[in-house]
Amino acid sequence: MEEKIDIAPWTEKYRPKNLDEIIGQADIVSSLKSFAKQKNMPHLLFAGPPGCGKTTATLALANELYKDARGECLLEMNASDERGIDVVRGKIKDFARSVSLASVPFKIIFLDEADSLTSDAQSALRRTMEMYVSNTRFILGANYSSKVIEPIQSRCSVFRFTMLSKEEMRNMVERVCKGEGLSVDDKAMDALIYVSEGDMRKLINAMQGAALRGKKITEENVFKYSSRARPKEILEMMQLAIDGKFREARKNLHSLMVNYGLSGEDVLIQMYREIDNVKIEERAKADLIDKIGEYNFRVVEGANEIIQLEACLAQLYVLGKGEEKK
Repeated sequence: MEEKIDIAPWTEKYRPKNLDEIIGQADIVSSLKSFAKQKNMPHLLFAGPPGCGKTTATLALANELYKDARGECLLEMNASDERGIDVVRGKIKDFARSVSLASVPFKIIFLDEADSLTSDAQSALRRTMEMYVSNTRFILGANYSSKVIEPIQSRCSVFRFTMLSKEEMRNMVERVCKGEGLSVDDKAMDALIYVSEGDMRKLINAMQGAALRGKKITEENVFKYSSRARPKEILEMMQLAIDGKFREARKNLHSLMVNYGLSGEDVLIQMYREIDNVKIEERAKADLIDKIGEYNFRVVEGANEIIQLEACLAQLYVLGKGEEKK
């Protein structure tokens, strides 16, 4: 008999199945455990950056409450796909008005990316949340809670998720390594944490991509798969421009974009992350942040990436010359 192969992506394979398995967000998990124990909860608004555990916390809570009946008692929707008022009046309302047959007296509607709902849909949703509160609870996930209208926020208990710490990321790397039989050296570990930027989903995807080349995950494979340059390469390029070696800095820029397939915005974001390590005065660093912000705006608005990045390097060159005069 052939062994069954698990083809699920690692982000799903290692998603915590219950609240005790969740890494990080200790205060929020503690509150959710209390809700599960009491089998009662208010409407909830989960706000925070991507990949910090909002969806995972919702599914783990539903598992604790409903066990095998989760499929019948949880309606999971992505509001960025279904964002109009017709969805609220139709699919959501139909599910909300039906009675729960599980031991828990209410069902859950999870609206991920609720900040993408149109203002009309949000206005219709607030009335639905009131009318069917006796047998339905809403959990809204949002990257930006400010985009959720105030009347909905006032009907929810707001939980603010934070980016995961380096230590929490290390714990997840060790968990995946144990499950997949991988080895990760210290440099590769630092690389995984660097490219993930506190996003657990990004971390696990980077690991799965790097593991395609072998059971030993290396720093080079992590950066190659994640389309990120090594921090020292970005810093070297910036320092060359500041030191007056503009032609060499420009050559390094072109090499980075070819070797790693970086977009203009990727390069600018990595430049921003290296500002603290650049050897210039604090005032010049403040000017540099201002310039990077300006060129990032231009790139996002559709300007030519190469021209804007070279212009940004030219600004570093000018800043370096200004430092020399002092």
